[in-house]
Amino acid sequence: MQRRRIAGIAAAAVTLSLAMTACGSSGSNGSGSSGDSKTVTVVYQKTASFTQLDDVLTKAKGEYESAHPGTTVELKPIESEADQYFTKLALMNKSKATAPDVIYEDSFQVRSDAAAGYLAPIDDELGKWSDWSQFDDTAKQAGLGDDGKTYGVSMGTDTRALYYNKKLFAQAGLPTDWQPKTWDDVLSAARTIKAKVPGVTPFNIYGSKAAGEQTSMQGFEMLLYGTKDPLYDTSTKKWLTGSKGFTDSLNFYKTVFSEGLGPDQSLALDSTLGSQVSTTLIPQGKIAIALDGSWLPGQWMKGDNAWPQWQETMGMAPMPTQDGASPGSTSMSGGWLLSVGANAPDKQAAFDFVSTALNKENALKYGTEASQIAVRKDVATDSAYLDYNPSFKFFSSLVPVTHFRPATPDYSQISSNIQVAVESVVTGSSSPADAAKAYDEALVGIVGQDKTQAAS
Repeated sequence: MQRRRIAGIAAAAVTLSLAMTACGSSGSNGSGSSGDSKTVTVVYQKTASFTQLDDVLTKAKGEYESAHPGTTVELKPIESEADQYFTKLALMNKSKATAPDVIYEDSFQVRSDAAAGYLAPIDDELGKWSDWSQFDDTAKQAGLGDDGKTYGVSMGTDTRALYYNKKLFAQAGLPTDWQPKTWDDVLSAARTIKAKVPGVTPFNIYGSKAAGEQTSMQGFEMLLYGTKDPLYDTSTKKWLTGSKGFTDSLNFYKTVFSEGLGPDQSLALDSTLGSQVSTTLIPQGKIAIALDGSWLPGQWMKGDNAWPQWQETMGMAPMPTQDGASPGSTSMSGGWLLSVGANAPDKQAAFDFVSTALNKENALKYGTEASQIAVRKDVATDSAYLDYNPSFKFFSSLVPVTHFRPATPDYSQISSNIQVAVESVVTGSSSPADAAKAYDEALVGIVGQDKTQAAS
């Protein structure tokens, strides 16, 4: 396993080196940031199943360059899954020569990246942007650093829930209007699928280190926040140790994988599982139930992964709480932002590109095509948005029961240790109790004993 990890790091380093070389060959002065106030470099993620952002930024590039003659926008998509994107972006930000001017930033990274000096505060620019009043307060909070300054403009938010294949459910004799009330209901349906529809993965839940934040947020935290125990006590600002909910969530994973209800090990540990789930495994009817994000239908509606039959095939259900306790269901929300890099030579130019990319027209395009829950009031109430995707109503209805990850600079380290705990249970190398104990020890090592408290 260690050799595999070292090999992975080496491969990532080579890939990054090549990427930086490529950047050097195309950018002015051979840098990511270009060092040229007449060039705005924009770094963002692009995958086979996520091309909507590339489309919007390409459109914004044309609009910006027309409005600002003599200034060029250089788009630099990083084509990798989220965890690899974070690694490559972090390495680029460590050097002024490679740091981008505009950054596609996950909301949970804002505080740590701002504290690290990678992002520039944009409060002065926002104060002069009339569109800023259209963004709701929750969206504005997503861009705040620990110093209270704003470090990014939200592109939208999301929720998570259960997708299920109604045709497979019918074959198994399960109700096609399935609405589970407890974790046991989810497991019971998965067991029925396994017994009556062989050759199908009954239930996909992300459970590997390679899946990164998919494992923490789409998997583990969707379970944990359906128990009585959160990760973090917001009133005392301390992290919880010895949590029963933490161990119960790991026990759920143990049940799924020890009973053969989840994907086999080779697939479960594959870093591309997320893309495979949305582009092939669900559309081809190879997964019966999937715990995943609200953005999936967006890629089924048009483009390379269009799947016209998705509406008649797929059902959606809220993820129930552990035992059906109030409020009955749970969800997790996140979202991404566009931020200005701290090393951008012309920060006003970088912000002007952000404001172009997130004006109403472009926010509407991105919100509809990427299945985002709109954060601009004028987009959220636009009939073109409301009528575009029939899943918007369902996923928006989960906002009252949703949760957000602890927005602390050390969350990303803690999240990595959640992934370690989950994978150790998925592979059978640790019991849930031992994995939870190891997590607690790692947690204390990260934040210090004085920033933890025993769960009640």
